[in-house]
Amino acid sequence: MRGKLIVFEGIEGSGKTTQIQYLRQWLDSKFTKDGLSSDPTGVIVTRQPGGTSIGQQIRQVLLQPSVGTESLTSTSELLLYAADRAHHVERILLPALETGHLVLCDRYTASTVAYQGYGRKLDLGLIKTLNTIATKGLTSDLTLWLKLDVAVGLKRMANRGQADRIEQAGIEFHRRVHGGFAAQAQQDRFITVDGSLTQEAVAEQIQAIVSTYLQQWYAL
Repeated sequence: MRGKLIVFEGIEGSGKTTQIQYLRQWLDSKFTKDGLSSDPTGVIVTRQPGGTSIGQQIRQVLLQPSVGTESLTSTSELLLYAADRAHHVERILLPALETGHLVLCDRYTASTVAYQGYGRKLDLGLIKTLNTIATKGLTSDLTLWLKLDVAVGLKRMANRGQADRIEQAGIEFHRRVHGGFAAQAQQDRFITVDGSLTQEAVAEQIQAIVSTYLQQWYAL
């Protein structure tokens, strides 16, 4: 049985990490109850960038605030994300899917389109080509976009303490990123979730969506 890839996307502060953990717990309980898998490791949680040991080093370079006068260029940023994705797909995603795992991934190709394409204003054709190379053509079975107002998301991040390099970008950058996600929202298997609600309400939305897909995938 081939596994399934569920991706969480959204701007800074949209609640992806929290909602992935909610869904992981719900899936573990549901799979055990319905007999799909009695092993909690049937669900894997990972992220891009940083889902591998090498990816963690790339993530540190990408997210640490600029030092002195030297900072990453937009193109070098794009290529580092592509390198992380290529390694992550080969080492984590493909092996997990081939062995039937259900994978929850924090960010995937839509983030590169939104952040580097719309946010950094890099060529969308180039990004599409790089994503195809890095993923070996692997697409998500379901992408959940946690839609949230940019100002609200940035306020949430400010309340958490020191911002990373991406979070420190100006509000206009983050508005372009939001527009990048919105531009992709009509794609097949790209579902919009209202991220402005309480954590519990957002989790309920996600569980309802995923339940529908589980019925299609596993006849649950």
